[in-house]
Amino acid sequence: MPPRWPRTPDRKDPAYRKLDDRMNFAVHVAVFALFNSGLWFFDNFNSATWEWLPWLTAGWIVVLLGHLIYISAIANYSETPPTST
Repeated sequence: MPPRWPRTPDRKDPAYRKLDDRMNFAVHVAVFALFNSGLWFFDNFNSATWEWLPWLTAGWIVVLLGHLIYISAIANYSETPPTST
């Protein structure tokens, strides 16, 4: 069952921003799993190995970890978001 939001979605709402960021991270993980599992699957059928594939997977994992660190430790979900000056 998809998550339901009890009020009108507004990006200024801190709880909505937090949920939205976590759902975006979940989509990021799903896309990573889809593409990497597919690439590794087809790599098994190749007679020549793809030397770039471990680097792509490792790089994407680093990006995923950075995304996770951002949403869990760096992102500011306070009531009033900071304004740029």
